[in-house]
Amino acid sequence: MASKAETLTATTPAGVQQEREQIFDIFRRWGYLQASLDPLGQFLPPEPFPVTQVPEGDIAAEARRYYCGNFAIEFMHIPSLEQRQWLQDQIERPAPKPDQAHVLTQLIRADLFEQTIQQRYLGTKRFSLEGLTVLIPFLDQVFATASADGVTRSIIAMAHRGRLNVMTNTIGRSPSEIFSRFEDVDPRTVLGGGDVKYHMGATGDYTSPTGQTVALHLASNPSHLEAVNPVVMGRARAWQIRIGEEGKQRVLPIILHGDAAFAGQGITAESLNMASLAGYSIGGTMHIITNNLLGFTANPEESNSTRFATDLAKRLPIPIFHVNGEDPDTAMRIATIAAEYRQRFHSDVVVDLIGYRRYGHNETDDPTVTQPRRYAIIKQRPFLYQLYAKSIGVDPAREAKAIQEKFLADQTAAAQAKRKPKLSKLPDYWKPYHGGKLTEADTQLTTGISAERVLELSRLSTNYPAGFHIHPKIQKLYEQRVEMGEGKRLFDYGAAELLAYASLLTTGTPVRLSGQDSQRGTFNQRHSVLVDMETEVRYAPLDHMIDEQARFEVHNSLLSEAACLGFEYGYARDYPEALVLWEAQFGDFVNGAQSIIDQFIAAGEAKWGLLSGLVMLLPHGYDGQGPEHSSARMERFLQLAASENMVIAQPSNASQYFHLLRRQALRSWRKPLVVFTPKSMLRHPDASSTVAEFGKPAFENVLPDNDVKSPRRLLVCSGKIGHNLRVEREKRKDFSVGIIFVEQLYPWPEAELQAALNQHPEAEEIVWVQEEPANMGAFSYVMPLLRRLAGGRAVLSVKRRASASPATGSAKAHEIEEKTLIDLAFGSAV
Repeated sequence: MASKAETLTATTPAGVQQEREQIFDIFRRWGYLQASLDPLGQFLPPEPFPVTQVPEGDIAAEARRYYCGNFAIEFMHIPSLEQRQWLQDQIERPAPKPDQAHVLTQLIRADLFEQTIQQRYLGTKRFSLEGLTVLIPFLDQVFATASADGVTRSIIAMAHRGRLNVMTNTIGRSPSEIFSRFEDVDPRTVLGGGDVKYHMGATGDYTSPTGQTVALHLASNPSHLEAVNPVVMGRARAWQIRIGEEGKQRVLPIILHGDAAFAGQGITAESLNMASLAGYSIGGTMHIITNNLLGFTANPEESNSTRFATDLAKRLPIPIFHVNGEDPDTAMRIATIAAEYRQRFHSDVVVDLIGYRRYGHNETDDPTVTQPRRYAIIKQRPFLYQLYAKSIGVDPAREAKAIQEKFLADQTAAAQAKRKPKLSKLPDYWKPYHGGKLTEADTQLTTGISAERVLELSRLSTNYPAGFHIHPKIQKLYEQRVEMGEGKRLFDYGAAELLAYASLLTTGTPVRLSGQDSQRGTFNQRHSVLVDMETEVRYAPLDHMIDEQARFEVHNSLLSEAACLGFEYGYARDYPEALVLWEAQFGDFVNGAQSIIDQFIAAGEAKWGLLSGLVMLLPHGYDGQGPEHSSARMERFLQLAASENMVIAQPSNASQYFHLLRRQALRSWRKPLVVFTPKSMLRHPDASSTVAEFGKPAFENVLPDNDVKSPRRLLVCSGKIGHNLRVEREKRKDFSVGIIFVEQLYPWPEAELQAALNQHPEAEEIVWVQEEPANMGAFSYVMPLLRRLAGGRAVLSVKRRASASPATGSAKAHEIEEKTLIDLAFGSAV
């Protein structure tokens, strides 16, 4: 059916067409300023158009009907004429009528679900959706439209408000399953773990009116609200990669935001910036703001500096819709347009559903203290299903009674439950993997490869097409890496790392690495991607080794830590077969992603039973480069370590790094791996490895000292300081001191370290030596564990004094400090 605008263009004189176009252009650009969007009429009053003269007359009245009603659209900032024209054509036509009976049923279910909880569990937190229950039919319409356009799976991120309602009325979990969470049955099953009900994930299926099915997954999410955004985006990317070329068309990511959170949290901007970046693009995310026009207790003018909480999104060429949440018919129309737009243009879309919050931030909070006028209006407001029924001339009493009785029956059944039901199911690709405790099979895994294989992989991973104009320095480096494989040179860290990737890729394990400057490597050590000197075309040898190999991808990330780390965590969550790595440019940069580490990486298994094999590469080591680029904050990770929730390691040489990466990929025990990688030791001879060392059976959690006999003192350390100690020992010719490297700090390798200590029973002292200050590094973690193993021997420590800053900013002061540390370690007076 042709739009009215198209019909007029065909039959109207040119002058009138031009006048019409000019008037419509004003309303397309500024109509959103005068739309009626706040159902309570308190916020978002009309603002004048920023034009010299506002048009009047019939054409203006028609444009006003399209652009200044109960919804608004901001789209004229989109540079694509095709996309703008498509949106205009959708808006400038008569609004279709939805299936109003179906919409009413969903509104009744949404409102009465909340009322049932309010009646039966009065005073319990649930973060009600009341005031925005239009979300439920809105999501239904999104899936009806998207499924007709090819969507078969959707992953949803959502904060806590309305989450339980969505679990029941969208995801399809039984109301009794949700009510049982309020009963808190069988508490002993989650002692020390688990999570509150409105943070849990859920899986289910949506079936459209025409029979298409969409698998739905509501992702687990802590109270850090927007932190889940990149996690879900990474998971969507993993699903899409699995599917192949049709992945972006078949997988729809949806993120539900609160208005104050969308405007206020920086990770939102970081995640939005991923939309069209090659390493992160997922064919468009549907962003839905459940807008209460209220934060915890903060009014809109206290939460965002602009008219709309969504204005942040105008940095991107994407449409932004604003919808009055008490106009369900219009909401259905926008749901259809938004879903079609995403599928057609593979673009992000933002929909701002504007309503209110019937109760306080939670149901135990009194909002009349801070918003008395608003809550006086809300108190008198009928429920949305009642308003909608009246507007379409239907008496909802009979249907509401039947639905209410069903909810009450479900609540009665929940009260009698003995066990908490499981709300989600893991995909089949997780079957070969497990969490919990390390199994014997995993400990006996062999990661070594033969010398012949080392040479073969060294050649394959340094091969590039004839005619490729390689940089002379990189050509020389690649020649040297082949010489390493031939045994003519020692392997450095960069070569060992790529050898590990090559060994995995050629045997079917995908590898994904991302981080700031990860293609080349911050320290010029990796060079996994070549750049043609004449054309700047890029070529990754690791992705072109053999015909039948796994996928290799390495991406220079956007300048973000939180969003990028969250994305990679999400990707690893749904691609357990792959080795997924995120690299910090410097280890301390990881501070910017602390909420992702605390809420997801460290605690995901304990809270939600969800596993991830993500690897974090954190450059660490005191090299005189100042406080910001010395420490990766080892102490924070060790403090988070419990119940074998992750692995924390600092491999001291190239082959150990190789074995550690292969072990992470090949064993079925899926835990996050935190690797403290070196900087100055990347090419140091003392940290380099021979070809033979790649043939060792596996990563060694402890490296004993086999080079000394009858030492008086045993120095126990981890990382770079150990090499400095070995160099100094050789210089002093003092072999009365043994040096033991702890390569894996967590889980603590008690048996291996005990054996290394017992190897030298004559040693009278055991000394923990670290570069970090006393209040940082592994000191507080290691000392009680060492004392337990000492067998009555004295346990001492050498470290920098406690400090508020990780390191000095003076290179010369650093040298003095390091010399003092080494002298103290050897028992010298200073």
